[in-house]
Amino acid sequence: MKGQSFRRRAIFAWNGLKLAFGREKSFRAHVAATVAVIVVLVLLRPPMFWWVMLALTVGLVLVAELINSALEALIDHLHPDEHPEVGAAKDIAAAAVLAASGIAVAVGIIFLVDVLLL
Repeated sequence: MKGQSFRRRAIFAWNGLKLAFGREKSFRAHVAATVAVIVVLVLLRPPMFWWVMLALTVGLVLVAELINSALEALIDHLHPDEHPEVGAAKDIAAAAVLAASGIAVAVGIIFLVDVLLL
């Protein structure tokens, strides 16, 4: 992609999003959760702070999922056979998604407590 226009690189990125959405069930689930978060934000109309916090945490989860999916696809292509190090790399990438999701859940709980109970 070196030397290509911004428009061309944006098309590659858009194609990556479409591939992830089409191939990855987990990515689709996280996109659905993102839509649910947006609906809750629109309905509850919290302060801007919460919009930013939730956007950042949802973004973190989506980015982690995209990186995990890209790594898995590359690893599977380069080394289709089972190998302990291949499994370790995939497990660690999946752990990144789990950690990001845990952070998002924690922020979501704090948000709901703050907005609904305080």
